[in-house]
Amino acid sequence: MKEFQLKYGCNPNQKPSRIFMENGSVLPVEILNGKPGYINFLDAFNGYQLVKELKEATGLPAAASFKHVSPAGAAVGIPLTEVEKKIYWVDEKVGDLSPLACAYARARGADRMSSFGDFISLSDVCDTETAKLIQHEVSDGIIAPGYEEEALEILRAKKKGNYNIIKINPSYVPEPLERKQVYGVTFEQGRNEFKIDSNLLENVVTDNKEIPESAKIDLIIALITLKYTQSNSVCYSKGGQAIGIGAGQQSRIHCTRLAGNKADNWYLRQHMKVLTLPFKENIGRAERDNAIDIYIGEDYMDIFEDGAWDKIFTEKPAIFTREEKRAWLETNTGVSLGSDAFFPFGDNIERAVKSGVNYIAQPGGSVRDDLVIESCNKHNIAMCFTGMRLFHH
Repeated sequence: MKEFQLKYGCNPNQKPSRIFMENGSVLPVEILNGKPGYINFLDAFNGYQLVKELKEATGLPAAASFKHVSPAGAAVGIPLTEVEKKIYWVDEKVGDLSPLACAYARARGADRMSSFGDFISLSDVCDTETAKLIQHEVSDGIIAPGYEEEALEILRAKKKGNYNIIKINPSYVPEPLERKQVYGVTFEQGRNEFKIDSNLLENVVTDNKEIPESAKIDLIIALITLKYTQSNSVCYSKGGQAIGIGAGQQSRIHCTRLAGNKADNWYLRQHMKVLTLPFKENIGRAERDNAIDIYIGEDYMDIFEDGAWDKIFTEKPAIFTREEKRAWLETNTGVSLGSDAFFPFGDNIERAVKSGVNYIAQPGGSVRDDLVIESCNKHNIAMCFTGMRLFHH
């Protein structure tokens, strides 16, 4: 297939629309089911690059959940804890998951609100266990280098048979120059082939220079995730997955706050009050996610006071006080943080500390690097300078 006709571009009025290879060669993908759209393909190609690089850097299967050309979550195949299975809605009847299924559960579960209606990217052949997890989620489509026969049948049944399934050639190598048009003007640049691995983390500039291997994996996950996130961007990671991504903000402190709030929500979901919320049996996953997001918010009591809670819960949930939330969040430690460009002020560090950050990777190069390092030293954070910016537009 040398080109694929699309229904329309970013919006219904943007026609005609297609994907094709400028050099006239065959596309590196096969459409196995459905009819992916313009934004679907943008998510698919960005997501697959991300998971391919994660697999190469860590040696572990990887998955990403994309929405509007930025990841809502990204992860590698580390086994799930029992608590993680609960907050990611992994059925208790499910036994041991494959590493790829664990990666997908983590990628989807990091920010379930943002992942609603996502496009999934997998580094490895989609196995049946992963397909069974995807089966129960609201998703637009998936890209992977292949599919087990049973997995393909499960996925083809989604969305009344219209689920978008893309198979990509894993040996495909893009041309070294990439082009795009804006306002009729063609832009050209060399592809960002910068390799992210543990060697990038050797220049530790703080008093604390101890970065354990587990944190190095998390920092690599954060940096590779940022490489395919619309800038400005900041990523918090822990336990083999991104737990909070702040994308496309004009101010870096706003990236840090946005991503930090998402990381906090991820951790608050693990509090016993949230784990034991008395949901009615007929409440679906999306409704549960929305209710949890409201419950851990600051004004949830105002929302529940009007009686709306009795449509979701069997009884009125116990109050989750601000003091209880803060006390719980203070128990979160060992979080890693990556930034796609330097931190210009120490306020980013002060916000990061509130979300349990102990390890940071950022390019460095600010005129206030000394103040940022001073803030890290105050909180005993180990921070390395990578020397490489990771903007993505």
